[in-house]
Amino acid sequence: MNAVTRHGGLTQVELAGVTGLSAASVSNIVKELSTSGVLHTSRTTQNGRRAQYVTLAHALGLIVGVHFSRRHMRIALTDVAQTVVAENHVPLAKDHRADNELDRVARMVADMLESVSGSLDEVRSVGIALPTSVDSKTGMTARSGLLRGWDGVPVADVLSWRLGRPVFVDNAANLAALAEHRSGASRGRADSVYLDIGDGISAGLIINGQLFRGFSGGAGEFGHTVIRDNGPLCACGTRGCLEAIAGGAAVLSNLRESHGAMKLTDVVVRAIAGDAGCAREIVNAGRSIGVAAANLCNLIAPERLVIGGELARAGELLIGPIRHAVERAVLVSEGSLPNIVPAELGERSAVLGAVVFAIDQLSVTSAEIVA
Repeated sequence: MNAVTRHGGLTQVELAGVTGLSAASVSNIVKELSTSGVLHTSRTTQNGRRAQYVTLAHALGLIVGVHFSRRHMRIALTDVAQTVVAENHVPLAKDHRADNELDRVARMVADMLESVSGSLDEVRSVGIALPTSVDSKTGMTARSGLLRGWDGVPVADVLSWRLGRPVFVDNAANLAALAEHRSGASRGRADSVYLDIGDGISAGLIINGQLFRGFSGGAGEFGHTVIRDNGPLCACGTRGCLEAIAGGAAVLSNLRESHGAMKLTDVVVRAIAGDAGCAREIVNAGRSIGVAAANLCNLIAPERLVIGGELARAGELLIGPIRHAVERAVLVSEGSLPNIVPAELGERSAVLGAVVFAIDQLSVTSAEIVA
């Protein structure tokens, strides 16, 4: 049950491999739990052969995933088998505050539940992805000033009080990495890195198949890697951070004189359409990110580097320069260069990761999921 919960769904052959049980034992257990209504099985094809695909039964309850980026909020309502049953995406005010937005989450969740004839009683847990490091001990943002309006707010406790359901919070890049590892571009890879490139720049690290959070959840602040001495001032107070050079705000600032006020989405759209100035800024950002990514790859030697976030919509305009910089600077033996690919789950990586994270906090009995 834990294996199915963690992976969101496996074939019986994969279950045998993950658990170490014999194929016959897995078959018998799956049959018993399917009969009792805890597991759901369906036919699938794997490597040209028919196989039995096993997930948690949809009727066991609902999960809520919430992703706050710096400019948008996305909410997904799923069943415990991670099938999305309702989803909403709204913009955020520039100076949004935790209390107002958590109130809005509570209202939106209620509306989404009503749209699928559900109730809060059916919600088993809630996962929240924030665009900054989260202190695992306090549930608050780990570094003050990086997400203004959220400092000192016990996010999980506040939303749990509003919804009356258990709430769990983590860094958005971590949760996007988790989702891509479980069911996206890095599935089956023990060591991978997810780079979230948008208004900010951060990394989610999967090492030996597990999220690496570091001490108190502070790992992954990739955007605050200093790559230029005495470079531009960053929001964190340091000079020369990658984010201050290649993040969304830097890209927009560099284009303001020639293109006027724009959103990051506009830059991507114009670059793809052939705007030389916008394309040049994305390529330059990719080069800087690639230099920092090469250092990261030399440090932890991931098998796969997954590129996600709003700027990743530019595709090879961004990923190509990253790949080139990594190939030039990473010290590898033949055939061990990290594979660099776009996020398979796109901009839903973090919200689906919040769902996976919420499910991971639950334990499964033979009749229900309980916190």
